[in-house]
Amino acid sequence: MFVSETFLAAHDAVLAKWPEPTTSSEIVTAHGTTRLLSHGPEGGSPVLLLPGGGATATGWYATAVALGNTHRVHAVDLIGEPGRSVPDGAHPLRTAEDLRAWLDALLDALGLPAAALVGHSYGAWIALQYALKAPDRVDRLVLLDPTNCFAGFSPRYLLRALPMLLRPTPARNASFLEWETAGAPLDPEWKNLNALAADFPTLRPVAGPRPSPAELSTLKPPTLLLLAERSRAHDIARVASRARAAVPGVETATLPGATHHTLPVASPPETYDRIARFLAPRGSA
Repeated sequence: MFVSETFLAAHDAVLAKWPEPTTSSEIVTAHGTTRLLSHGPEGGSPVLLLPGGGATATGWYATAVALGNTHRVHAVDLIGEPGRSVPDGAHPLRTAEDLRAWLDALLDALGLPAAALVGHSYGAWIALQYALKAPDRVDRLVLLDPTNCFAGFSPRYLLRALPMLLRPTPARNASFLEWETAGAPLDPEWKNLNALAADFPTLRPVAGPRPSPAELSTLKPPTLLLLAERSRAHDIARVASRARAAVPGVETATLPGATHHTLPVASPPETYDRIARFLAPRGSA
């Protein structure tokens, strides 16, 4: 699989924003080689960060800063998506069950019986699917403006995204980002990486249905749902209402001023405060 040096240089420019010390490692699984970024004390409570579709692990740098004093943070490049993970396994990722086996392999390789999962957008869908099927391996679950978890996409969002999805180009990626974020100020190096992701040789992502209310009612890990106030991806009021109706004890909050694609790179400070409090050791003040 050919990846341009321009993309890799842009990827590494955003990676340089991660706090020191950050380590980069590779985990070989049956589904491919996964690139992992890790930061924080070795004995800290583990947190696994899953990016949205078309994004990379590098975009979690502000989250690593916010959580890295108390938690061992691991962020992955999704196999088949932009980044440094490679779909070179004997068993390609094709189903939700494959994704669950892949996450099992990652946690096993890290020596973790369980971890907190934090996912954004498509990464939140992956995290939720895993938490429903492997609850003993998910300590806590944070869903950051999740898509296809509790409600569908906005038709307007899909229509606007269609040219980018049918024939991605850097210009189309940049135009869509500008529209969804309403021109919000964003890290220029991250914006450049987001645009160049259009030229990355991606695979068809694993898709699946939204969990039914009956399935959601069985969700065991404590769950925090954070929604972007100005998200154009979906109706956040509908997402919150359906989550509260189906998921026992779910905590919900709206992130002021945020849009779907300003997360997690330009999340408001409240994002990290809420996540840190939610992930604090049980019984702490």
